[in-house]
Amino acid sequence: MVLSMWLALFMAFSLVTGSGPMDSALSATEAPKTLRAAFTVELQSDRARRVYAFDPRQHGAERWKVLDWQGEDDELEEVAANWAAETAPDGRLFPDDLRASLGRTVDVDDRGHAWQISFRHAPSRNDGEFDVWAAERLQATAWLDPVGERFLRIDYHLPRPVAGPEGGKLTRYNQSYFLRTEPRWGMSYVSGFSVELEARAAFRKIERRYSANVVQAEFFFASAAAQRDFEQGRTVQPQLMTGLDGLAR
Repeated sequence: MVLSMWLALFMAFSLVTGSGPMDSALSATEAPKTLRAAFTVELQSDRARRVYAFDPRQHGAERWKVLDWQGEDDELEEVAANWAAETAPDGRLFPDDLRASLGRTVDVDDRGHAWQISFRHAPSRNDGEFDVWAAERLQATAWLDPVGERFLRIDYHLPRPVAGPEGGKLTRYNQSYFLRTEPRWGMSYVSGFSVELEARAAFRKIERRYSANVVQAEFFFASAAAQRDFEQGRTVQPQLMTGLDGLAR
């Protein structure tokens, strides 16, 4: 028992954000604004499935287009419409505010295959009103591959029911972001996310579940000059394959 206790203490420690392998992992999430992405994404709920393609090099209706449409779900439609209306929909693939969101220090539990990093989400410049409200109530966990020095997954979990920001009671909330590494420049990108919530209000039970899975992505720079500036400003290291794709889908 004493040995087990000491091992547990040895494997759990606090870490200053940005130190050790976390610095390289965070740097990989901080893509330059000139890096763009054309992607195909599958949005899915309990009632419907949509597949969309986005390409910033296209114009008009060709920029964001429907590839597949199954079932009916107005809320899933709203999710897609809001995403399509953004100035740069591919911006959602770049988690460039993660360093700020982690705060100054984090708690680390070395699970062997990955580090489990517990933190309190610190609102960043990209967060909206709900994000600020949620930061005070949700437990946040990041999974980091310390060998490959890349983040694999970010989870947010509501530990107990709370009063909702607009009334009622939020009884369940889980949100996860899954990250992969693009092979050419070694940058991390969001390859999918899932949201699950349950709320009660005015004698009604409200349940929402939907997910997004980026099934294809092509990364490129806005111009040849931007790519040249980026490549000259850093030394590209070969990426170590660690077989940890299971956590990141």
